[in-house]
This record gives sequence, structure tokens and C-alpha cells, in this order.
Amino acid sequence: MSTAQATSTRPQRINIQQHGAGGLLWFAAWLFTIGALKLTLWQGFIALLLWPYYLGVRVAAWLATGHAV
Repeated sequence: MSTAQATSTRPQRINIQQHGAGGLLWFAAWLFTIGALKLTLWQGFIALLLWPYYLGVRVAAWLATGHAV
């Protein structure tokens, strides 16, 4: 068996890197938003898509009443 054939029969080494911190941070912020805005379960699911809208409505209400954000 030649050297070229011997190296092609060995299994390749696979390097796996996990980058989950960004996703965990986003998920924690999403849960915080649901709690801070006192959303129901279904509003929380809708907030996945409309998160900026819910935040904008709440911040606008806080600003209108004179509360600091």
C-alpha cells in the first residue's frame, strides 16, 4: 500500500465550534421583555416577530408619562 492510499483511508478529523452566547443573550432579552411588558403567552409568541413594536409602544408610554427609561 502506498503512502497516498494510506492517508486516504484514515478518517478525517472534524472540528466543531459552538457559538451559542449570542442566541442565549437574545433569548434572555426576549424573556425579560415579555416580563417587563407584562405580555400574555400569545402576545409573547407574537412578540417574537413584533418585538421592536412592543418595545416602542411601551417606551413611548413611559416617555409620555414622564418616567425615565
